[in-house]
Amino acid sequence: MTAEAAGVDALPDPYEVHPVEGRLDATVALPGSKSLTNRALVAASLADGVSRLDHVLFADDTEAMLGCLAELGVGLRVDRRAERVEVTGNDGRVPAGPRHLDARLSGTTARFVAALALLGPGPYRLDGSEPLRRRPMDGTFEALRALGTRVTELADGGAPAPGHLPVELAGGPATGRTVAVAGDVSSQFLSGLLLAAPCLPAGLRVEITGGLVSRPYVDMTLAVMAGFGARAAWVDEASIEVGAGGYRATTWRVEPDASAASYPLAAAAICGGRVRVEGLTARSTQGDVGFVDVLARMGASITWRADAVEVEGSATLHGIDVDLADLSDTAQTLAAVAVFAEGPTRVRGIGFIRRKETDRIAAVVSELRRCGIEAAETDDGFVVHPGTPHPATVRTYDDHRMAMSFALLGLRAPGIRIADPGCVAKTFPGYWTLLEQLRMAPGETSG
Repeated sequence: MTAEAAGVDALPDPYEVHPVEGRLDATVALPGSKSLTNRALVAASLADGVSRLDHVLFADDTEAMLGCLAELGVGLRVDRRAERVEVTGNDGRVPAGPRHLDARLSGTTARFVAALALLGPGPYRLDGSEPLRRRPMDGTFEALRALGTRVTELADGGAPAPGHLPVELAGGPATGRTVAVAGDVSSQFLSGLLLAAPCLPAGLRVEITGGLVSRPYVDMTLAVMAGFGARAAWVDEASIEVGAGGYRATTWRVEPDASAASYPLAAAAICGGRVRVEGLTARSTQGDVGFVDVLARMGASITWRADAVEVEGSATLHGIDVDLADLSDTAQTLAAVAVFAEGPTRVRGIGFIRRKETDRIAAVVSELRRCGIEAAETDDGFVVHPGTPHPATVRTYDDHRMAMSFALLGLRAPGIRIADPGCVAKTFPGYWTLLEQLRMAPGETSG
């Protein structure tokens, strides 16, 4: 456990957020991207030598990935203070089992590591904490079966749950060359297969069925693969071709987390004043950087710099109608901003987030109502009407993004308390420190 994570465990529960006095004026340095960290760890673990990853995120989700890779025999030299990991790759091979792989609460880890079963004979028992057991794995399991992997859902105190953990994987290497993957539940199903594909003898062609949600995350996967020397490209809107040949070891720096950046940038829009995020630029490979454009549509002022992005709040925010299918991890953040806009905000295109850590649509609406804000569910999103939040203790449903987004309400409205504040350790152990540092004297720096 990192020092930051230990500090999260020591927080009062519930945690009260105190309003900001005056306008914000802060420059923040954010941790590395969880999505990029876990993708780079997998690529480096399959590479042909020693890779160095810098600005690595150390949080529950990435610690889960590190633990699984270590169990699979990958050499890891971890320097948390320097935010660095040196990875000795296994040149595309995954050792035989039995291996016991614990994905903890990390859906990304579970779906990526499951795909590695295509490269080894197994058996590999893959499991996670109870909330992860409730999340769907059927898209990954169906694809693995189609490629020749034996997938056996396991009983653990009851009947096996089809399409869910725990599971035993065995029978690799893969026998197929083409596979169909459902793209309308989670892009992680697709990304996991893509990451393993360069190490298959003939590569892999992936056909996407049912449409694709969160395409920017798939493009991010392809960008990381290319950074480690793999050959992969879109053939058309519904298929990707991955060439054989594996990965080359390299040095890779992880970008700041664009999803995490949504919180301090939203704080500027909500509270007024200026917040600058270092290291996040318009060239980012992360789709969630598009949240900056959403804030601009609502009336915030945006300045892109060569090495940073800056948001300045305006006197008036406007409600908007927006499709967040490609940046769904920012939907809860936008819900918090929408409370302080003039006019309602409708968020569309995110029906699939009902199957995330919790039903994020229902949770957002329930907790906004708990705070006295009028909100309603729709088939594929929600509608938020502006208002003044009442004092309340917000439930977080084991969901880090519920905690981080609803805390933003407390920067403007007194009496907002966040239950289970430690759940932010999943992706952002230093979140509460950051939130307090946003209240520092003008011109000082937080990180």
